[in-house]
Amino acid sequence: MQYAPFDRTGHMSSRAIFGAAALSNVTQATADKAIETALSYGVNHFDTAASYGDSERLLGPWLERNRDRVFLATKTGERRKDAARDELHRSLERLRTDHVDLWQLHNLVDEREWEVALGPGGALEAAIDAREEGLVRFIGVTGHGVEVAARHRASLERFAFDSVLLPYSYVMMQVPRYAADFEELARVCSERGVAVQTIKAITRRPWGPRPQDRATWYQPLEDPRAIELAVHWVLAREGFFLNTVGDVELLPRVLEAVDGFEGRPSDEEMRRLVRDEEMSPLFT
Repeated sequence: MQYAPFDRTGHMSSRAIFGAAALSNVTQATADKAIETALSYGVNHFDTAASYGDSERLLGPWLERNRDRVFLATKTGERRKDAARDELHRSLERLRTDHVDLWQLHNLVDEREWEVALGPGGALEAAIDAREEGLVRFIGVTGHGVEVAARHRASLERFAFDSVLLPYSYVMMQVPRYAADFEELARVCSERGVAVQTIKAITRRPWGPRPQDRATWYQPLEDPRAIELAVHWVLAREGFFLNTVGDVELLPRVLEAVDGFEGRPSDEEMRRLVRDEEMSPLFT
């Protein structure tokens, strides 16, 4: 496992972040096994959210015994101060801890929600208060969709967020508008010491009318070599972090790919992957 500074937080995080969305709808035994799998590969950074089903509750028993072993992140989807504060306290109770390292405003893309969350009486005020109280150490923002990179860029002009989280994959970066916005965001993050967390690395394509037989809300790559190429392409971006996958059965394949990282695949390899797997962007 490679480790890198989670930018200005100073934490040396594993470049693979355990995406605990994978625990949304599993048993405690399955969750415990997934946690141990992540740890066995050297993962020391966990990411969950209040909206991820049972994820926080299932992480709680392990965290109660091992809180100091991981950098812990969770999220709130609430937009107003009081509701966000209340949700944070529920998250801490479920996680069985007195603080989280990173609290993130979840999927903050819609303009009206953005204005509420970052305005007077918004969720950001709850985050700042929580940081002052020692309930959270750092504050981040996350999002999805083709507009998210531009929205994160605007968010960084409103507040000095410590991290951003958004999609990054070979196929998404073939969408010209998204790629241009992403690169501008990446430049600003580099200049300001803002950590960049990436998601959806192993997206194959939207589900469309196909049967959804995985826990992910997109159709994922399944072949180990295909996963390896997709993961290595992301990890080749120095300093970026890769959030694993929202399906516990695919977690070992992603971590195995991370463990074998040696360098960036060629453009020809990636074009062949897109063709063979019939990949398409999740957002356009």
